[in-house]
Amino acid sequence: MSWNLWLLYVSLAGALIVSPGPSALLCVSHGVSHGVRRTLGTVLGGITASMTLMLLSALGLGAVIAASDTLFHAIKWAGAAYLVYLGISTWRSRPQAAPVPPAAQSAEVAVPATSLPSATWGQLYRKGFMVGIGNPKDLLFFSALFPQFMNPAEPVAGQLTILAVTWMVLDGSIMSAYAVGGAKVAARLGRSGPGRWFHRVTGGAFIAAGGLLAATNR
Repeated sequence: MSWNLWLLYVSLAGALIVSPGPSALLCVSHGVSHGVRRTLGTVLGGITASMTLMLLSALGLGAVIAASDTLFHAIKWAGAAYLVYLGISTWRSRPQAAPVPPAAQSAEVAVPATSLPSATWGQLYRKGFMVGIGNPKDLLFFSALFPQFMNPAEPVAGQLTILAVTWMVLDGSIMSAYAVGGAKVAARLGRSGPGRWFHRVTGGAFIAAGGLLAATNR
């Protein structure tokens, strides 16, 4: 793979990943409610989902889904249902008072007063993976995208590795930036915290994303 072709791939992949979507929304939401460190679990879950889709694409499942309306719609509806479930649970969640460190109390430093109920790193990882894996169009996308940047005269495995690792680095960096942005929003809110309004806005956005996914065709 030439440098020019790789740079073109980086530009295209970066533009696609940075575009707001369910995974980006999830990283922002978790960044606000759980902080950057825990949200890295969400980011890694999304990366794992992308790597899984790439592997399935390389194994030919993308072609199978492209030829099977039943399989395509089954995956699509499962992904849409999970987004709606995630939206409802976020909407209905009750903000809990966040603990205020003694130093913050004495110095009167503003800290977020509310957050989502505590979630483990593994739980956030699972949510990131489920949101990332639930769109069959991503599998079709990888099946169509990768051949455009591969040279048939060169070893396939090496080229796939370069494309996958590049995507992984871009995905991790951009989603982490979304998480940092969410954490900064929480910091700016100070003692008012994200509050119920934030959970309802993000919950509604997840429900809308689920509806859009359910309504999409190939």
